[in-house]
Amino acid sequence: MLPPHSQVTPAINWLDRRRFLTGAASGLGAIALASLLGQEGLLAADEQSIDPSRPYQARSSHFSGAAKNVIVIFCAGGVSHLDTWDYKPELEKRDGMPMENGPAVTFQGPAGNLARPQYRFRPRGQTGKMVSDMLPHLAELTDDLTFIHSLTSNSNTHGPAENFLSTGSVLDGFPSLGAWVTYALGCETQELPAYVAIPDPRGVPQNGSNNWGPGFLPAAFQGTTFSATRPIHHLKPYDTSPAEDDATRHFLARMNQRHLEENPHDSKLAARIASYELAARMQLSVPNVTNLESEPEHILKMYGADSPDKTKAAFAKNCILARRLVERGVRFVQLFNGAYASGGELNWDGHNKLKQQYDKHAHILDQPAAGLIRDLKQRGLLEDTLVVWCTEFGRMPMFQKGSQGRDHNPDGFTSWMTGAGVKPGISHGATDELGKKAVRDVHPLYDFNATILHLLGLDHERLTIRHNGIDRRLTNVEGHIIHEILG
Repeated sequence: MLPPHSQVTPAINWLDRRRFLTGAASGLGAIALASLLGQEGLLAADEQSIDPSRPYQARSSHFSGAAKNVIVIFCAGGVSHLDTWDYKPELEKRDGMPMENGPAVTFQGPAGNLARPQYRFRPRGQTGKMVSDMLPHLAELTDDLTFIHSLTSNSNTHGPAENFLSTGSVLDGFPSLGAWVTYALGCETQELPAYVAIPDPRGVPQNGSNNWGPGFLPAAFQGTTFSATRPIHHLKPYDTSPAEDDATRHFLARMNQRHLEENPHDSKLAARIASYELAARMQLSVPNVTNLESEPEHILKMYGADSPDKTKAAFAKNCILARRLVERGVRFVQLFNGAYASGGELNWDGHNKLKQQYDKHAHILDQPAAGLIRDLKQRGLLEDTLVVWCTEFGRMPMFQKGSQGRDHNPDGFTSWMTGAGVKPGISHGATDELGKKAVRDVHPLYDFNATILHLLGLDHERLTIRHNGIDRRLTNVEGHIIHEILG
């Protein structure tokens, strides 16, 4: 048993030069970290700060938000809006014709002729919105979806465009949306990470961990990556019995507490202890949440987790995992569909054989994503959960010269939301008659992210941290809430 330890340091000890310098250095370090963690008007209570020993505890929002949790379905590669959600009858009429006053060269080379949608569009649901046959399961949910057809990006290159969507900057090193959210709000559970990024079964997206990184926020707020089939690495020690592991954790907890009492103002130490303690709790909670054996057969079938297509089945299990995470209080889940650049074979980058590749990718995405929304709805989870479907940019209305695919288009594309706080069954904004450029209610991705923050009860203009002498925020100095889509 450890001897009792006094929490009172005798004043005479401060006369010791070495102890005085050590204490001064620790104090300055604590002040520096406290300055970093200080909210500086971040939350509704402007003086509220993050306790480094409990970085994930739930915190108040600026105002009452409709959503408590977010699931982002990120389709990497740039999904063609013209073959999915954005119906352009004029494009069908002009199929095979040159685009009048169109660009001679696009991102990857010379432009070819206009190309009709590669899938048939039909009216869907009560709204009668035209949606393509490419995604039949999601098309059935059209009345529940809120489409934004007029998004724009600041880049036509995958890596920077992924950064812009995920972090509000085309440059590396900026905090992701999930990091900002968990920094501001913490989490309802202390047994699981506040922010989880679930990679696609085929790999990670082009810009990898930048999509879920903490940037200049404390590292505690980065996304934790694991999936239904790929567990967290090194979560459990090797060659150690559960009893031995439990005894070791208790011993370390007592040692850590003793050291913390000796250094009560060392917030870095408190934060490190908190991360170790979360890791210990995750040894029990993560295997439980990733074990899908308890899911009934009809649920697995609804998501398509029983599919003979191994990639589709694995993505379906990731969708079930996303539901299980928000069900247990995880604040932010980023669910990736599509991996690294591969000529469109592993993601939605359809330059050469768009129809052939999209047939495969749509089969993987459609039923599992629709199953996720249906499952959230039937469990009442959509009342508090916002589901976002997004991609980094759209595609051109013409084929690339000599190919059967479309080039990158950051000037007008579509994403959608459903769930807490948004009006179902509406379409907002528009691209031109050929779908090349947003022309009505144009929204840069700053607006998209500002709206997500608003639905969580966060004012994007107040969610600010000072970094290198500059007040930084997710939406830079821009961003407007898309009020027209709010319920």
